[in-house]
Amino acid sequence: DDYTFLTVFLSTLTPKFYFALTVTSSFISGLIFVFEWWHFRKYGTSFIEQVSVSHLRPLIGGVENSGNISALNSVSTFFSECKVWRNPLNLFRGAEYSRYTWVTGKEPLTYYDMNLSAQDHQNFFTCDTDALRPSDTVMQKAWRERNPQARIKAAYQALELNNDCATAYVLLAEEEATTIVDAEKYFKQALKAGEMIYRKSQNCHSQSPQHEAQLRRDTNVLVYVKRRLAMCARKLGRIREAVKMMRDLMKEFPLLSMLNIHENLLEALLELQAYADVQAVLAKYDDISLPKSAAICYTAALLKARAVSERFSPETASKRGLSTAEINAVEAIHRAVEFNPHVPKYLLEMKSLVLPPEHILKRGDSEAVAYAFFHLQHWKRIEGALNLLHCTWEGTFRMIPYPLEKGHLFYPYPSCTETADRELLPTFHEVSVYPQKELPFFIHFTAGLCSFSAMLALLTHQFPELMVIFAKAVSIGSHFYFTNVSHVFVF
Repeated sequence: DDYTFLTVFLSTLTPKFYFALTVTSSFISGLIFVFEWWHFRKYGTSFIEQVSVSHLRPLIGGVENSGNISALNSVSTFFSECKVWRNPLNLFRGAEYSRYTWVTGKEPLTYYDMNLSAQDHQNFFTCDTDALRPSDTVMQKAWRERNPQARIKAAYQALELNNDCATAYVLLAEEEATTIVDAEKYFKQALKAGEMIYRKSQNCHSQSPQHEAQLRRDTNVLVYVKRRLAMCARKLGRIREAVKMMRDLMKEFPLLSMLNIHENLLEALLELQAYADVQAVLAKYDDISLPKSAAICYTAALLKARAVSERFSPETASKRGLSTAEINAVEAIHRAVEFNPHVPKYLLEMKSLVLPPEHILKRGDSEAVAYAFFHLQHWKRIEGALNLLHCTWEGTFRMIPYPLEKGHLFYPYPSCTETADRELLPTFHEVSVYPQKELPFFIHFTAGLCSFSAMLALLTHQFPELMVIFAKAVSIGSHFYFTNVSHVFVF
């Protein structure tokens, strides 16, 4: 019976056995705690809780249809809130991302990010009529290749078939060129070939739907090439030339505003310190009907801060109160921080930067990295701007105590940004999370269990005989307690 089993068990409970038992339990609970902590830091959830919800709950209580419906709704909400956008200022793979890999041995781009770029290239640079031109057929396969060397080899094959294949030059500029100067040379060849093909497509685009699709493709290629040439000029220090190219591109193709070329223009104008021109661009694009971005919101805040930051002092402001211009600047900073709360820590250099990804999630950490990477220098150039940001940015959170439920000037902060940013940003970067999550219950539980087991092991090592007597007393007492309780329930 149970009492006989308990007697046999207690007779084997020697000090050495009890010490080994406590040490083993302490070691196991410690491993569980470390794994729980690692899983929470990497994925933002408790492993034990996730397993309980995913596997144990269906076995215990079953799954209702309403749960399936709500799950589908949550998935659709996730994708609607977490749409990723092409980074308007994305770097060159061969001349910048690859150089970083050569120096550090780290991959700055994730597979998910590069896969999105491959899809973009297929959408931008291919169409149904590619089968009519052998070079375009080769390039259609090249954009699907995962291996960079295979893509570069395919681009050269396309040029052997047609020396005026614009998309082949684009691929070589992006991936084979190891300097911006080399990339610019390739893009100039792509521009020459692209303009010639674009003119031909314009002349016959009304003949059939296939020709219209070809014109759209050739337009995409031309716009892409001109934009990248402007970015090359900006990186090589020819900033006024870059600004002119961007303005001309926006005038020539006004319907392609979704490419966010104005963000390239804003950054170049800030480098020129042409703040009146920056304000003119903001007046056009910082409109309530247009989608916002960190570049729009924080540039607007920077211009407002510029008017007061040089003379701003928190001690003086607390005594006399804020002036109208200072209030406007603080409100602009609060607006920007509400839109993307991750940016200030990068601007204030409280977090280290990494190379920006090729795609960003608006209001997410990936957008914050991309913005700060290019705009930190502009904030530093304006005296006192970072000091004003440092003194005021945290005040935003007092206005929105529950950001996932209710916003102040924008919609509630999307709850899915952390998951998407972890896919876009490299693993060696610590993703910024907003609002900060509390530690799950099971991390506290495993930490307590580990500490308790370690304490028992230590006491057993110091007082072996006493702890064995204590363990036997607890075992006998608990046995008789539960035996009596069961008899009460039976009677």
